[in-house]
Amino acid sequence: MIKGINLSVLFGPGVPVAAPRAVVDALQSVKVMENSGETASGFEMMFALEKDSPLNTIFLLAGGAALPILRVALLATINGQAVSLINGVVEKTDLQPGSGSEPSMLSVKGKDVTAAMDYFDFSGIPYPAMPPFARVGLVLAKYAWLGVIPQIIPSLESPPLPTDRIPRHQDSDLAYVRALAREAGYTFFLKPGPAPATSVAYWGPEIRLGEVQPALTAESGFSTNTEELSFSFGKDEFEVPVVYIQERNTKAPIPIPIPSAHPFHLPHGAVVPPPPKINRLKNTARLNPYEAVVRGFAAAAQRSDPVRGRGRIDVLRYGRILRARSLVGVRGAGRAFDGVHYVDSVTHDLSRGSYKQSFTLKRSGLLPTRASVPV
Repeated sequence: MIKGINLSVLFGPGVPVAAPRAVVDALQSVKVMENSGETASGFEMMFALEKDSPLNTIFLLAGGAALPILRVALLATINGQAVSLINGVVEKTDLQPGSGSEPSMLSVKGKDVTAAMDYFDFSGIPYPAMPPFARVGLVLAKYAWLGVIPQIIPSLESPPLPTDRIPRHQDSDLAYVRALAREAGYTFFLKPGPAPATSVAYWGPEIRLGEVQPALTAESGFSTNTEELSFSFGKDEFEVPVVYIQERNTKAPIPIPIPSAHPFHLPHGAVVPPPPKINRLKNTARLNPYEAVVRGFAAAAQRSDPVRGRGRIDVLRYGRILRARSLVGVRGAGRAFDGVHYVDSVTHDLSRGSYKQSFTLKRSGLLPTRASVPV
C-alpha cells in the first residue's frame, strides 16, 4: 500500500487464508483500534464494490447464517518486520450503494476474538476443586481453533472444598473470565500475535514494565516525528481506594487505605499529586484480608494516572509501529511531561499512500524519573 509498508489481509471461516487479489485491490482503507483495559480491540475495512466483485458473495456469507464466524487477520510489514495488527471476527457489514460513477462502498466491521467468547451463555457449568486460574485455562482451551494462546498468571486464591461449595460458570465465557480477573485484582485482554491469525490471551496483573519504544518527539526541528502531541494534568483522575476487613473476634470493620504504588508499575512520574478523592470499596469486608487488599490494588491501578496525553504520528516518519499496552518515551513536550509514558490505546489508520496512528498516553505524575529515553 505504501512504499516500505505492506498490509496483508487474511480471512475465512476456521483458518483465515490470504485474500485474493481482487479483494486486496478493492480495499480502500483500514482502521484498527487497540485498547487496554476491558475495551475490546476492533477493526473496520472499507472496500470499493464493483457490480461483479466477489465481495458481493463475501458480504452475503458474512451477513447471513451461512458463516456464523468469519475470521479476519491483518498483518503490517514495515522495514521487513511483520506486526500482527488484529486477529478478529466480523460482526457487521454495511453496503452503501454508489451513485453515478462512484462505486458502492462495503464496510466490514468486527472485534478481536473476545467477540466469539461472548456469543453463548454457559451458566451452570461446575468447576469442582478448581482455582480461578485453572477455570480460566479450561474456558480458553475451547478457543484454540481461533488461534488463542493462553498466558495465565496463577493467582493465590485457594479452590473451595467440593464439600463446601462448587464454583459454577456465570454468564458468557468473556463475562466470566473478566469477573474472575476483577476478583483476583487482574486484567484480561487479547493481544494479536505472535504469528498471523493468533492472539495471546493474557490473564494476570496489569504490568507496566519492559522495553521502552523509541521516543515520540515534538517541537524539536528535524528530530520531530509527531504531527500532534498534547498533555493534560487532572487530579480528578487520581483517587485512593479504601478497603475494609473484619476483625476476627469483634467483627469490627477496619479501614485500610491502598497506596498508589503498584508492584508491577514502575513510577515513571517523579511528582505524584495528593489524591483529592477517597473511594470506599464496597463488599470487601466479606473477603479475607488478602483478597480485600488485592481488590484494592486493582482499583488503585485503574485510578492512579492524573497525567494524560494524546497525539498523532506518521508511521513512516516515526520508523516503526507504535503498540498499545506498552511503554514509550516522550521528548520535547516540556520538562513536566517528558520521560516514559504508558500507551493506553492506539488507532491505526491505513489508506493507499498513508499510514497514521492516533494514540493516548497516561502516567502517574509530573517530571520524568529517568534522565533519557531511547530514540
